[in-house]
Amino acid sequence: MFDLRSLYQQVIVDHSKAPRHFGVLTPCSHDADGHNPLCGDHLHVYLQVANDGQIVDASFEGEGCAISVASASMMTEAMIGHTVTEFEALFDRFQKMVTSPVDEALDDEAMGKLAVLGGVREFPSRIKCAILCWHTVKSAITAQGGVAHTE
Repeated sequence: MFDLRSLYQQVIVDHSKAPRHFGVLTPCSHDADGHNPLCGDHLHVYLQVANDGQIVDASFEGEGCAISVASASMMTEAMIGHTVTEFEALFDRFQKMVTSPVDEALDDEAMGKLAVLGGVREFPSRIKCAILCWHTVKSAITAQGGVAHTE
């Protein structure tokens, strides 16, 4: 029998060991720091956003647990080529997915590859690991300054 949980774990391990879009992005138009003091995850995100609001490129650097790094890797892949408005809608769907009740069905079609991160809802203490990078990008886009947190 096909084990979906095993596939999810494999995807997270793959992205955490070989993160996509890892490193400093030069030039960048937006950037921000994110930190989760409870577990030590720390990252910096970089965005190149065109005048029309399209996210042309994105990257991140930092250190964190496998879920934090995998989420940042998958998020950067998902957001490149989309507009800031589309990212904000994806942010809302992602946050709803990872905070929804465990017995609620995931909308795999709406989330695409990001649906694998829906498994973190089984581990409430790890949800903040998965959403840190998302809050950091939102902070970069809105130019809030400071350090993004998941609190």
